[in-house]
Amino acid sequence: MQKLNDLQTPYLAVDLEIFHRNLKIMQSVRPGSSLRPHVKAFKSTHIAGILKQSGYSGFCCATIKELEGLAANGLGNDLLLANETLNASRLRSLVDHGAQVIVAVDSTETIDAAKDGGIRNVLIDVNVGLPRCGCDLKEVETLSAYARRNGLNILGVMGYEGHLMFTSKRSDRKEGVTKAMQVLQEAHSITGGDIISAGGTGTFDLNELATEIQAGSFLFMDTRYSAIDLPFEESLTIVSTIISIEKNQKRAVCDAGVKSFATDYGKPKLRDGVIEFCSDEHSTILPTEPRSQLEFQVGDVIHLRVPHVDPTIAKHPKLVCFQEGYVHGDWKVDLRGW
Repeated sequence: MQKLNDLQTPYLAVDLEIFHRNLKIMQSVRPGSSLRPHVKAFKSTHIAGILKQSGYSGFCCATIKELEGLAANGLGNDLLLANETLNASRLRSLVDHGAQVIVAVDSTETIDAAKDGGIRNVLIDVNVGLPRCGCDLKEVETLSAYARRNGLNILGVMGYEGHLMFTSKRSDRKEGVTKAMQVLQEAHSITGGDIISAGGTGTFDLNELATEIQAGSFLFMDTRYSAIDLPFEESLTIVSTIISIEKNQKRAVCDAGVKSFATDYGKPKLRDGVIEFCSDEHSTILPTEPRSQLEFQVGDVIHLRVPHVDPTIAKHPKLVCFQEGYVHGDWKVDLRGW
């Protein structure tokens, strides 16, 4: 069996033991239909298949490419495009071939696009505090009436409290979720339907209104999520090699840069060093303490902690699976793109 450290770096590695432990924790709190795993976090039909075997048959998607890939691999029984689209015509072939697709809408334009694409089931997307997509609460009744006049079935509402995902204090996060869900509850009283879709990894156990939680990052975690009080651990790391060290042991360079990880949430972290700056194919490492020296040698393999899991995975064609330092295959990241 091949050792993890024998592979060419940089690459993404998944600790299988931690991955499955995270999954079991989520199953204990959000089993079955109470979780709609968000595919944007991992963009892999293989991982979606693992989730299906664990009792999760409905999936949440951010791109049409994700829906197309899931449906092509027999995972199209309950798909939600939780993102407004004006290209719903691409979904017609999925519907014609038996995929069950729901689309989030927040305007007459997106309702028209859904209708033209052969979509019949929609959720009214409501702004619950994150200044992104979602209609104003005052628009819900008008949009609902418009959707029904155009022959669409409103299955319920969607509202993402993304502005609260990283609120550090749990009580503040809980208070914010309650306030955000009051808006969604009022919207749901207008639309009706069985679905109230909301939430994410940061609020998975705090959102008491949602009938389904849209979480995906919990499988892997990252440095930003790990800063708050969640029961999940980081299973994903960027494996890199030390390729250069200054003679005074005050600075080292590894072969993973911004082409290997996203930095919108900050720089990667690692034990026994601090990332000074990142360039395309390199990251420069300083000692943890200013007057100390690095313990690295050229050729050492290091594990960088991921700052933002979703876009980092999207940069890689596969995830290398390992356990106790040995490779146990890989998972293709086959749902990248749009």
